[in-house]
Amino acid sequence: MEVAEVEAEVEKKATATRSRLIVRLAALLVSYSTLVSVVCCLAGLIALLVLPLLAKNTYISENALLPGSANPVLSYQHVTQANNLILDIMNIADDKEAPDIEIPKLIAKYMEILGAETYHHKFSQPQNQFHPLYFFSTSPNSPPTLANLSYGTSTVGIIRAPRGDGKEAIVLVSPYNTQNAGGIDASASSIGLAFSVFSLLSRATWLAKDIIWVASDSRFGDHTSVSAWLNDYHNPNFIGDASSNRIFKRAGTMACGIVFKVVEKERREKYEDRDVVTMYAEASNGQMPNLDLLNVVHYLAVHRQGIRVRIGMFGGLVKSHLVRVLGEVMQQVGRFARSLNPDWRFEMPSSEYVEGTATLASSIYSQALGVPTGPHGAFRDYQVDAVTLELSPRFSLKNEHTRLAFLLKGGRLIEGTVRSVNNLLEKFHQSFFLYFLTAPNKFVSVGVYMIPFAFLVAPLPIIAASLFNLTSNRNPWRWLHTAKPLLITHTWSVVVTLLPFYISKISDLPSTHCMLTWAGGSLMALVILYIVFGSPYSKHVEWRLLKAVMIASVSIGLCLMSIINFATAQIGALFVVPMCLFALPIRVKTNNSLIRSMVMTCNLVMAVLGFPVTAVALMQGVIKGFGTVSILEFWDSMKFLWGWNSATYLYLVLVHLPCWLLFLHILFHPCR
Repeated sequence: MEVAEVEAEVEKKATATRSRLIVRLAALLVSYSTLVSVVCCLAGLIALLVLPLLAKNTYISENALLPGSANPVLSYQHVTQANNLILDIMNIADDKEAPDIEIPKLIAKYMEILGAETYHHKFSQPQNQFHPLYFFSTSPNSPPTLANLSYGTSTVGIIRAPRGDGKEAIVLVSPYNTQNAGGIDASASSIGLAFSVFSLLSRATWLAKDIIWVASDSRFGDHTSVSAWLNDYHNPNFIGDASSNRIFKRAGTMACGIVFKVVEKERREKYEDRDVVTMYAEASNGQMPNLDLLNVVHYLAVHRQGIRVRIGMFGGLVKSHLVRVLGEVMQQVGRFARSLNPDWRFEMPSSEYVEGTATLASSIYSQALGVPTGPHGAFRDYQVDAVTLELSPRFSLKNEHTRLAFLLKGGRLIEGTVRSVNNLLEKFHQSFFLYFLTAPNKFVSVGVYMIPFAFLVAPLPIIAASLFNLTSNRNPWRWLHTAKPLLITHTWSVVVTLLPFYISKISDLPSTHCMLTWAGGSLMALVILYIVFGSPYSKHVEWRLLKAVMIASVSIGLCLMSIINFATAQIGALFVVPMCLFALPIRVKTNNSLIRSMVMTCNLVMAVLGFPVTAVALMQGVIKGFGTVSILEFWDSMKFLWGWNSATYLYLVLVHLPCWLLFLHILFHPCR
């Protein structure tokens, strides 16, 4: 008993010692809050710039995938049959008056020859209208109106696996568009490529998962047809037409989705020597498929079929002089680090750093936008891993011999991917779901790319505590007076969020007029709130407490956004953290006039650049070029975001906009 009491007493003292150390450390950080903020911000920016150096080579985590373990079986016989389908489609497109009706029938006929179960799926063009009640979910399907009588027809074929139990399925999607006369060769080749693989799989004895081939009619966009089919697949409508529900055939739970289409590029630049496949992986709100799926495609394309793999890259950054200088600096830093310790392998050629930075920026931006980069995004809404492959041939598709060779390569790539997924006994789970890509075979994992964000956000609670300590000695409850401007600001941001719902109901209103109406309505709402609640500059509202409350609210917003879409929070932190840290009233008195002038200049610049409209235009200018960006296009940008239910729209108006308004309140505070 005495031993137990002694151990308890020792543990109690140790706990008290740790608590005192934590309190002292916190007090020390608060005391030197300015120095800590500067160090953390610089560390965050440096960590963001060195992310391409910290990228790892991709590897396959799931051993059961076994890519390339079996020799491809797809032969010229399969692609010759597919070529016959291509020629038939092109003849119908040239001769028939209604190719959008005849082509689905032709595809179904070819499917039935292979013994597949077939049916047609009709869908209408969705009405893209903002509705706040259905922001994070699909709004209920409304019946087509007189203005929406146009339908699309997708053709679906199902092969039952001879070694399966019907509980799992692999989905192949080949979008095509018969109304695009200039791209009929590519659309027909996409269908032919899918048919060659489908023909092989219809005779495969090793299949353990059902195969679903969706020849999706993409007249309303590639995503629309796939999304409509997936919605009906997972949400059968038993209330409507019972006969149509019986016609709609289903297979098992989807293990994977592979979307592929053929695209002829007018300019190939330095990729003329080989066929190219471009991978698109970003889904809605920063969701990504399991990295193993991309690794399988990359391995089979490069090491088995000799196809070059590409992913999104910002060409403007590749040509940027500033990025090239950074590349040279990083190359010298890597050499110096390796001279200190040969195990520090940070050395990277400057050209590789430039390409890695451009690719990383594209990956972060595509995820932050929250909009799918292809039809595969519809699969992620149902937690199905999927990828879109855009195959571009080296030579023209009009030449039959080169077309057959291209179909053989592309078909074997799809065949190998299906074989690997067919080997899985469970869903993708071994590899990463949270990552940024710096190259087709390099990635930055979640444990690495969180470091810059953590450095940027870390000073916020420290600064807030420091500001509170400066004013708490007089009256610890004075911070409650700042609740009024905080309430006004966030109430106004909610009004601004909902205004587009009513503006969008006004028919035939140009985008510029919608933008001006939104701005005028928002300004009027803010004035009304000031009249109702009073001025935010009362004698009880101190600017230090207002800044502390602003920092606290922004910290909460950024942390919540990092859970929903980390890329949005990362980019947002680059704008709002400087506003939070350097916010200072214009009328505040300081001993050093030079420092005061510099701070005021920075504040005025941040007041302009931190405005959401300017911030969005700045991001688009860096990516697309400033000559093509207009502030009046902000309405179209926001309409694009809410049309895809992107959480970035909510971040801009519920986190970024209130932060900017509170920043202005501090900037013009009377400092009584």
